[in-house]
Amino acid sequence: MLQPIETAFSSGLSADTLLISASRAATLKLANQREAAVPGAPVLLRGAEPFDLAAAMAVADPSADLANLLKGPFQALPLSWRDAATAALEFARLSGILPAFMVEPDAASEPQAFSPDDLVAFTDPARLQIATRARLPVEALEDAEIIAFRSPDDIREHAALMIGQRASGTIPLVRLHSECLTGDVFGSLKCDCGPQLDGALHAIAAEAKAGSWGAVLYLRQEGRGIGLVNKLRAYRLQDEGFDTIDANTRLGLPEEARDFPVAARMLALLGIDRVRLMTNNPAKVAAFEAAGISVAERVPLALAEGAYNRAYLATKRDRAGHLLP
Repeated sequence: MLQPIETAFSSGLSADTLLISASRAATLKLANQREAAVPGAPVLLRGAEPFDLAAAMAVADPSADLANLLKGPFQALPLSWRDAATAALEFARLSGILPAFMVEPDAASEPQAFSPDDLVAFTDPARLQIATRARLPVEALEDAEIIAFRSPDDIREHAALMIGQRASGTIPLVRLHSECLTGDVFGSLKCDCGPQLDGALHAIAAEAKAGSWGAVLYLRQEGRGIGLVNKLRAYRLQDEGFDTIDANTRLGLPEEARDFPVAARMLALLGIDRVRLMTNNPAKVAAFEAAGISVAERVPLALAEGAYNRAYLATKRDRAGHLLP
């Protein structure tokens, strides 16, 4: 049996082994144990003594490293159920919890709890459907409609805000925006998400006033797909000097975990197959094109940097490939 460490509330729980991601294993200096740890693959970890819940959390959560002294040495064990392990870690990421599991002895050979086929079915964008729609006047322009989307078994509900009226012969201006509670709602200065959303809404509203139209696709993929709690853990690591990408990898999470094909599916359900995409991220353009959505133009979204987000924007430009000045 695999027990997600973050949802294990029994203080008496213990296990001889932990399942962690490849990037977290690299942080723990296990990446050179190639006979057991295949590059990029999950790692089955054994410590000098069995892991109780506190010791397991210390291994899994690097945002608390300064408060915990890891008790090594650690050893990467052979893993015969790599596909199931990969599926388990991805389900943890989708759930917004740490990608780490306590592995009970009877599961060390082949756990049955997670199936790669289940993961493929769960993440299939074709399962997304329109749930409902309603008129929603907004500050940028009163002529707007909100459309909600969801998939079976997935509690994340995405939305599209349609601004203006469809006009024959015009190509809509579209912004793909991933949820950011701290930036969109609280006005965080650590990122540029709130100003990007506001700027996109007003830019599309201006298009609508000129006789065109557009949409903001709002994806429930907080923290670039790692969830709010893990994003805040990454913030703690950033306060220690790690940039956005390194903070994610130290947590055992991907540098980029957003599901852009879901946005393409939303457009397809809306009957949109060609867009002017407002983005500084070439990966979004490539993802749309790969999913059959033609990008007629990439429209830059320029915003001023500030004292708190300067390093964040530099990381996006220098390491994530965003087209920023």
